[in-house]
Amino acid sequence: MHRQLRRLAAPLILANLSVPLLGMVDTAVVGHLEDPEPLGAVAIGATLFGFLYWGFGFLRMGTTGLTAQEVGGGGAVELVLLRGLLLAGLIGGGLVALQGLLGRIGLDLLAPGPEVRPLAETYFAIRIASAPAALIHYVVAGWFLGRENGRVPLLLMVLVNGLNAALDAVLVLGFGLGVAGVATASVVAEYVAAGLGLFLVARAGGLARPVAGWRAVGDGAALRRMVAVNRDLFIRTLVLLGAFAFFTRQGAAQGEVILAANAVLMNFQTLMAYALDGFAHATEALTGRTVGAGDRDGLRRAVAAAAQWSVGLAAGFAAAYLLAGEYLIAMLTGIPEVREAAATYLPWAAAAPLVAVAGFLFDGVFIGATWTRELRNAMLVVVFGIYLPAWWLLMPAFGNHGLWAAMILFLLARGVALGLLWPRRLAGVGAG
Repeated sequence: MHRQLRRLAAPLILANLSVPLLGMVDTAVVGHLEDPEPLGAVAIGATLFGFLYWGFGFLRMGTTGLTAQEVGGGGAVELVLLRGLLLAGLIGGGLVALQGLLGRIGLDLLAPGPEVRPLAETYFAIRIASAPAALIHYVVAGWFLGRENGRVPLLLMVLVNGLNAALDAVLVLGFGLGVAGVATASVVAEYVAAGLGLFLVARAGGLARPVAGWRAVGDGAALRRMVAVNRDLFIRTLVLLGAFAFFTRQGAAQGEVILAANAVLMNFQTLMAYALDGFAHATEALTGRTVGAGDRDGLRRAVAAAAQWSVGLAAGFAAAYLLAGEYLIAMLTGIPEVREAAATYLPWAAAAPLVAVAGFLFDGVFIGATWTRELRNAMLVVVFGIYLPAWWLLMPAFGNHGLWAAMILFLLARGVALGLLWPRRLAGVGAG
């Protein structure tokens, strides 16, 4: 099981790390401009697209879990792909059609300052064009991952983020396009990656006529199951992203320097999250296969192996942030007041990997098994029962330290809530 996990997780960790590294490139490119406003605008824009794109990340997660279960049960994996692509096209087109309304609502909720908002509006207006491509990319990556192929997601992620970073340098530093250049780079990279993904799917036979015929794509029972799984994941992901957007908004309310400092430190959180997600995604595939086959012992061994590797990785990140955090801050911004503020709150960012690791692990387990109702309910309880009350109590007394403390409690509670549900769900695998 350790060998299977390493084989799957290694390319996924590399793929995932390219995402926050791109975020760091975005931050570094605009963070070394003369004023903090572009950095704040990119932070606001990235948070908003976290809602719009990762809010529909259920397309990747749901496709992975359902595909893996079809693999374990000997079912038709191509039908899962085709249904996912259908949903991705419809949702992506809808986001583009509603861009004006979505942009206004999103920026009103995040409430950037008057200097930052026009730049954030520019970023949104350009990047929204990538919506269909980004969602198709999610489905393609989820399908290959569900088939325990981590190489294709690695290829696509490295392509999209490597091209994005290169275009950042050309458009922002070379042509001086600023925030508009960062957004344009993302659009071009997403369409290139989506095109390559569809090509690879076609080579793997995923776009061929299904054995059961094209009508099977619209099978009512299968579509209802996919919609139910995706609905729960959508709510869970939207609430999760809302928690991070709320964090950004509360940082913005404290001024542009705190907003920018928190944005720098959230790059640390994002880097750690995507690395841990490599093991979580591998766990999704192994969990789906073992649940589909009714293999309770195999599921238990997969989760135990993933836990060992995830804890070790989290400890490494925490140590690295404590030892080299100020050097990383200096790489991301040259603005003295932002550097000073980020260094003040660095210990919170260093603690995050250790308290968050269980949440990432159990996310992978519950997504792969498609235990999505419990995942949704646990997230609602943690955000509204722990995170927001902690913010209400702590931030008025301790300022940005209180805001970070609430975030740490939230990350810890995610793992605790799902860990309490785990024994009962494990006992039901293969029973009856």
